[in-house]
Amino acid sequence: MAADNSDPLRYIVKAGGPDMQSVPRQLTARERTILHQIVGAHIESGEPVGSRTLARLRHLSLSPATIRNVMADLADDGYLAQPHASAGRVPTDKAFRDFAASVPSRPLPPNERQRLYARMQSAHSLEDRVATASSVLTEFTHNVGIATALPVSSQELENIELVGLSERRVLMIVATRDRMVRNRVVTLDREMPQNDLTLLRNYVNHHFAGWTLERARLELLRRIEEERARYDEILRHLTVLCQKGLFADSDPQLAMDGASYLVGLDLHLTREHMHELFRALEQKQQVVALLDRFLDSSHGRVGVHVGLEDAHASMRELALIGVTVDLPSGVRARIAVLGPMRMNYERVISAVRQIGEAFEAV
Repeated sequence: MAADNSDPLRYIVKAGGPDMQSVPRQLTARERTILHQIVGAHIESGEPVGSRTLARLRHLSLSPATIRNVMADLADDGYLAQPHASAGRVPTDKAFRDFAASVPSRPLPPNERQRLYARMQSAHSLEDRVATASSVLTEFTHNVGIATALPVSSQELENIELVGLSERRVLMIVATRDRMVRNRVVTLDREMPQNDLTLLRNYVNHHFAGWTLERARLELLRRIEEERARYDEILRHLTVLCQKGLFADSDPQLAMDGASYLVGLDLHLTREHMHELFRALEQKQQVVALLDRFLDSSHGRVGVHVGLEDAHASMRELALIGVTVDLPSGVRARIAVLGPMRMNYERVISAVRQIGEAFEAV
């Protein structure tokens, strides 16, 4: 069953690299049925699948000899591999991609869907929503759940607060209308009295509340360039704080749960490569870059990427399923599951899709 291209939230299946979508020869209905049976059996057992196992399936009604011939053709086309001469066949990443593209996009059962939405609705701040999405994905899929929120230029200012600290330090608190709050402590070249900081706070909140951060920054630069900026003490002070990042983009919010699920997998990695994998997942920027790379084109659609060796050699046998959602507040959220190619694709795709919908609706 092919993915429904009329669905605005349809999913796309690609190879590991974002520009490496394979175009295999068209399989016959019989070949595809046998291939998907092999993939399904391998997902359940983790073992090579033989022709006799498939021949026992009543709905196939094919002899072992016929199945062996089809399996040989699939192997020639790169869909199956044979670990040992006397063993059955195992699906390759190419087979998993074809299988994933046929997985029907079904909603989760009603009770699970209600529980998912209830969990998301209990998260009030953006940071809480990111953490909850990651946790729920791990709970529902038993894989690595990842959620990020990346502010973009349309993020709107709610208000700021400026608090003087000791040793010329200032705490800058910036709240935006998407409920994101960013705290930053900066050190100035000279002491700035709290009264001056209060004047700056009032000026920004009065003139720039409701503006996007980018527009506020550009307008402030415009005002500074005017002649009156030469004698406007407030603008001079604001220049200093802007240079310290007052209107700068917030750092991405990131939450990841369930990395321990990777420990028990047979990923055919040496101990050194397994350590490299976990070191990569411990680095925030690398995880954000992974999602940027594979989910950049998945706006509103669930993307399925099988085999991630182009991103990291130790991710050759992993798959990433995720979606990018642009929120009205100007935040770009990415919801994803990282796990083995032998994952329950239907459940993971459904969970990712509905977490994305819940994230957008909350």
